[in-house]
Amino acid sequence: MRSVSVLVVIGAVLALLGIIGFAIPVFTTHDTKEVAKIGDLKLQTTEATQHVVPPVVSGGALVIGIVLIGAGLYQRR
Repeated sequence: MRSVSVLVVIGAVLALLGIIGFAIPVFTTHDTKEVAKIGDLKLQTTEATQHVVPPVVSGGALVIGIVLIGAGLYQRR
């Protein structure tokens, strides 16, 4: 079995991230913060933050990934 080039692996990961960026352009993260603490009693709040992945970033990752896959396959010849 031949080993897979590092460029092909990195390119595949970038292409996959680009496709995921197009499929899910907005994702939400949750951050829990401690508001107050009195003895054993803690008051916490959870804040949701939305993050938007611009289509240019997704497209760039996809194109660079495809180029790296091609370069890795071409280099093996």
